[in-house]
Amino acid sequence: MRTNRSRLVTQMLTGQVAPPSLGSSLYEVGADGVPRILPQVGGIALNVRVGDSAFGFVADHIEPAVSAHHPEERVNRAFCTFACVGNAATVTSGEAKGARGVVTGKHGGVEHVMIDFPLDVLERMEFGDRIRIRAVGVGLAFDDAGDVKIFNCDPDLLEKLVDHDDDALTVAVTTVVPARVMGSGLGRQTVARGDYDIQCFDPDVVAQHGLDKIRLGDIVAIVDADNTFGRTFRNGAVTIGVVSHGASFLAGHGPGVTTLMTSASGSIMTRIDAAANLATILALP
Repeated sequence: MRTNRSRLVTQMLTGQVAPPSLGSSLYEVGADGVPRILPQVGGIALNVRVGDSAFGFVADHIEPAVSAHHPEERVNRAFCTFACVGNAATVTSGEAKGARGVVTGKHGGVEHVMIDFPLDVLERMEFGDRIRIRAVGVGLAFDDAGDVKIFNCDPDLLEKLVDHDDDALTVAVTTVVPARVMGSGLGRQTVARGDYDIQCFDPDVVAQHGLDKIRLGDIVAIVDADNTFGRTFRNGAVTIGVVSHGASFLAGHGPGVTTLMTSASGSIMTRIDAAANLATILALP
């Protein structure tokens, strides 16, 4: 598998732990018409980690472990774009200074980067603690994989995800998701940051595709979805992504998927593997 990784820029990014946020109305009305007040985006989630069920918590859009951002909007755009899934992260201030973690996803709209740390580190962190990310991956491309495009992916993680021979490029995934259930984030051109959501409101479709088994950190395939120049439906296309945040009660929303690879022609092959989760792939403690 040949890539241009030797020519990629590696740079240091600095963000900080983002506090939890909640809308001014307090209540969010779900697709079932029920108003709820629930933990949402931001903060430090002590008991929500990559590998846990995306549906396992009484929450909405919950982000695993640590949510990070930069408080200046312009700087945060770069922070959320140049950070890639699999990048190493280090706490550089506060009681947990020196602790190491790894980027596991991005969340559009709120513009957060999610970073996993061990529980003992999470217990010592607080809002405003600075986190440095060793960012590499933007511009990563295959030399010989046709129309396959790569986004948001550390080169070392890419090598763990892909089997590549003369006949096919194959990625192990836990779940195959039909493009027709993709919701919030669809149509946006910000594939290089953020995510888009898997709607899980049709019980027959959920049961048919096992969508209720999806975990945070799962590598999934979205079929008939092309993310080459934005997120769109294209018959025969394939997109590979990682589940970056938890489920939602809101219409059009659900577990979020951060794009890692896409092929408009569908030249990415997939195989089902229940172990295709960042917790296993990256051996997270």
